[in-house]
Amino acid sequence: MTTPSGDRPEDDYWRRPPDPADGGMTDDPPRPPGPGPSGVDPPTGYGGPPPTTPPPPGWRPPLHVQAAPPRELPPQDMAGLDAVEQRAQHVTWGVGAVAGVVLLVLLCLLCSRAFR
Repeated sequence: MTTPSGDRPEDDYWRRPPDPADGGMTDDPPRPPGPGPSGVDPPTGYGGPPPTTPPPPGWRPPLHVQAAPPRELPPQDMAGLDAVEQRAQHVTWGVGAVAGVVLLVLLCLLCSRAFR
């Protein structure tokens, strides 16, 4: 690991700017201005955001094209959907039952080897 020495010109970009009151470089962070003699903070020069004015009455662009009304969805076959869902549920139960039987057989085989 190298430590920057500050002797290289590419380090000048990262240096703190000179303090005009000090006439040189400072390593201390600048202090915020304190309250003035009357105990009131000095003005910062920021007068707040500019006042807003409402837009003119016809500021929106003209509307030339009206959107088409939404289309109707096709009717659904509720009895057909129920039948397909029931078949899918039976397939899921069948796959689960087969996986359970396979796991039970493997467990029995492992236990029988452990007790020999």
